[in-house]
Amino acid sequence: MTSGFDWLEVESLDLEAQGVAHRPLEEGQTEGQGKVVFIEGALPGERVRVNVSRKKNNWEAGQVGQIARESSQRVRPGCPNFGLHAGSCGGCKMQHLHPAAQVAVKQRVMEDNLWHLAKVKADTLLRPIEGPAWGYRDRARFSMRWVAKKGQVLIGFHERKSRYVADMTVCPVLPAKVSAMLLPLRALIGAMDQRERLPQIELAAGDSVTALVLRHLEPLSGRDLQLLRDFGAVHGVQWWLQPKGPDTAHLLDEGGPVLGYRLPEFGIHMPFKPTDFTQVNPHINRVLVDRALRLLDPQADERVIDWFCGLGNFTLPLATRAREVLGIEGSEALVARARANAALNGLAARTSFAARNLFDLTPDDLKALGSAQRWLIDPPREGAFALAKAVADLRGSPSWTPPKRIVYVSCNPATLARDAGLLVHQAGYRCSLAGVVNMFPHTAHVESMAVFDLVGT
Repeated sequence: MTSGFDWLEVESLDLEAQGVAHRPLEEGQTEGQGKVVFIEGALPGERVRVNVSRKKNNWEAGQVGQIARESSQRVRPGCPNFGLHAGSCGGCKMQHLHPAAQVAVKQRVMEDNLWHLAKVKADTLLRPIEGPAWGYRDRARFSMRWVAKKGQVLIGFHERKSRYVADMTVCPVLPAKVSAMLLPLRALIGAMDQRERLPQIELAAGDSVTALVLRHLEPLSGRDLQLLRDFGAVHGVQWWLQPKGPDTAHLLDEGGPVLGYRLPEFGIHMPFKPTDFTQVNPHINRVLVDRALRLLDPQADERVIDWFCGLGNFTLPLATRAREVLGIEGSEALVARARANAALNGLAARTSFAARNLFDLTPDDLKALGSAQRWLIDPPREGAFALAKAVADLRGSPSWTPPKRIVYVSCNPATLARDAGLLVHQAGYRCSLAGVVNMFPHTAHVESMAVFDLVGT
């Protein structure tokens, strides 16, 4: 590692929550900016020295060494595992920045992506959706490793920029009950016969059930199974076993309460399996669903399409407002689960579901599905490029009526910007509203929501 001893002014944060600064112009250079420097642990407005660990022709990267002027938004991290040194946990990247400032940074990231990648600017910025900064994470996947030299098991997230497992004894972003369980879990796994063949545990907490999914590479002995049952009885845990892929996950013992969450504002109960996709932050999800429906504003006589509907997180609440909701997902299995959830909540008559390859949609597919007055789009990180392009290709078609309003919920500002560019510049929409959703406090992950209205309606 080399050290850079010049003081640098930190200008901004990048998508990885690194401070961004520039070296002074080199000799003979009269315009532009000097070499960009990415600095872990530095915050905008700070004057710092950097310990450089990587050097390229156009950029450098390293860690903050000294701080001459500290940001007023710098705070003491709330977790003992957070840090810049080797061995620190890599699960969070922004604990040194005040939570309110984290949200402001994410808002700027969303705005910058929309403008620089797509030349799109929202007419109005929405107030950010925020929630608890600690104890919020109901979903997590922990790696496990038996360390023979230490005679113990490590359970946690990976270390910063490493595949090693962080030595975690607490995790304040988890519910307090689960954080307190980390040390007992280490003891449990360390006592099992198959401790060297257990690579991960997945957490899925519902409103009344805490489930743990144990990935095991070899069959578990009767003794191991009994250890799991005893632990579950003491700590109130429902054990699931996963011998291979996610579809193989099954309850250790049948019976008991069903894992699920509620959306009380809509009278909805959503059962799910611990390997299903559900939102990490239940507090934010409830607010997100409520705001999305308020922004979409479906009327009692309207048809709505919910693209990437999953288990029905938006579909079922929408069905309490609209005449009909069509939920579309990429697999028959997910569609069947969403249909069952609709029936459970008494909404089968107002919902229908279809399985489609959502990354290979064509204009003919859209016409076959029929028109709807409003759409909700909630894609994975890859975004909804094929869908947005099909809408653009159908612009002006006399055989298809586009939705007059689209609410797009995004977990990737870059793909949101790409799709927004298609909708605004080619499909005839304007971006009326946009704002961030702080689903993952203390991380650099940016979730957002944008509203697109058909021009002339």
